[in-house]
Amino acid sequence: MTKLNVNKTASRRKQRKAHFGASSVERRVRMSAPLSKELFQRHHVRSLPVRVEDEVRVLRGGFKGKEGKVVQCYRKKYVIHVERCTRDKANGQTIHVGIDASNCEITKIKMDKSRKNILDRKNRTKIGQSKGEVAANIVD
Repeated sequence: MTKLNVNKTASRRKQRKAHFGASSVERRVRMSAPLSKELFQRHHVRSLPVRVEDEVRVLRGGFKGKEGKVVQCYRKKYVIHVERCTRDKANGQTIHVGIDASNCEITKIKMDKSRKNILDRKNRTKIGQSKGEVAANIVD
């Protein structure tokens, strides 16, 4: 099969270099998670980069079905730490287990000004409208 976009590489070597050599800013975008069905219907956005204080539901792995707030986004390891996803160490200490952001679903967004701008920019219903028009079907 030939590659579809001439501006992107299909090389495994280059993909690995891009993944492991990514800056913190690039890792933020790579650590995106899909929005839940309710949030998708409200905002018309498929996914967002995960941030601290978002509420997520784990969809894959040993903690499947657990819900909780994001405590930490560990960009160096490409994982997020969720509130109730913990395990006990041999010495009795409790630690958070790292979960890949793609294995989670955002159920509640920590909304602020920049997040609102991102949602407005990515909104699928506004694509194709002129700048002067106001979407009548979008009500918050």
